[in-house]
Amino acid sequence: MKTLSDPALYVLTHPLAFVLQTLKGFQKNQGILLAGAIAYYALLSVVPFLILTVIALSHLIDQAELLDTLDRYLEWLVPSQSRALLLDLTRFLENGAVIGVVLLVTMLFFSSLAFSVLEKSMSVIFAHRGVEKKRHFLISALLPYSLVFSLGAGLLVVTFVSISLEAMGLESVGFLQWHWSLGGLSRVLLYLLGLSTETIILSAIYFFVPVGRTAVHHALIGGFITASLWEVIRHLLVWYFTTLSRASVVYGSLTTAVVALFSMEIIATLLLLGAQVISEYERLGEQ
Repeated sequence: MKTLSDPALYVLTHPLAFVLQTLKGFQKNQGILLAGAIAYYALLSVVPFLILTVIALSHLIDQAELLDTLDRYLEWLVPSQSRALLLDLTRFLENGAVIGVVLLVTMLFFSSLAFSVLEKSMSVIFAHRGVEKKRHFLISALLPYSLVFSLGAGLLVVTFVSISLEAMGLESVGFLQWHWSLGGLSRVLLYLLGLSTETIILSAIYFFVPVGRTAVHHALIGGFITASLWEVIRHLLVWYFTTLSRASVVYGSLTTAVVALFSMEIIATLLLLGAQVISEYERLGEQ
C-alpha cells in the first residue's frame, strides 16, 4: 500500500516524466478544443456581466471607483485591450436602465452555457473519479449563478480594498528629517491583491466545479500555479501587442474581440491544464 507521500516523492524525483504524463493526458482529453469552447462562451458573457455588476454595485459604491478598479484589473484578463473594453462598457452604461433586462437574460444564458462547458470539460479530465459520482441537476443549475454572484461580491470587496490602498499611497512616513512615500508599497500591495484574487478564483473553480472531492491544498496549489503561469504569459502578451503585433491593422474594429478571445483561450487552456495536473497527481495516489 502506497503512503500519501508517494505521489509527491514521485513528482520530485521524476518531474519530466510527470510533465510528459500530464501533457499526454491533456492531449488525449482534447484540452485545446475544450478550452476554445470555454473561451467562446466566456467572451459572450463577460461584457454583460461587467455591465450588470457595475449597475448593481453602483447602489453601494461610487460608479467611478468601480470603473477605476475595472480599469486596473481588466488588464489582467485582456492584456493591452482593457481600455477599449472599458470604453465599450462605459457606453453601454449610459443606456443601462433601458437594456438591463435584456442584458440580464443574455448574461444568465451565456454564463450558464460557459459554466456547463467548463463542468463537462472538468468531468472529462477527472473521469478517473468514477461515473457513479453524479451531481444533482439542481446543483449544476445553481452553481453558475452562485459563481456570478460571488464574482460580483468579490469585485465589491476588491474595490473597497483598492480605494484604501490608493489612499495609503498618497501618504508618507517621516522620521526626523527623512520622509518616505508609501506610493511604492501601495503599488506592490495592489498587484498582490490582484494576484491573490486571481488565485482564489482559480482555486475555487478547481474545488467546486469538478464532480467529486478535490483536496483543498490541491486546489490552492493548482490555482497558484495557474495564476503564476498566466502572469508570465500576460506580461509577454502585453509586450507583444504593444511592440510587435499588427492586429489592429489586420482586424480593424474587431481587434478588441479577437485579442480578448485569444487571451481567454490561453486562460482556459491554462485552467484545464492545471486541472489535468491535479488529475494526474490524484491518479498517482491511486496506483
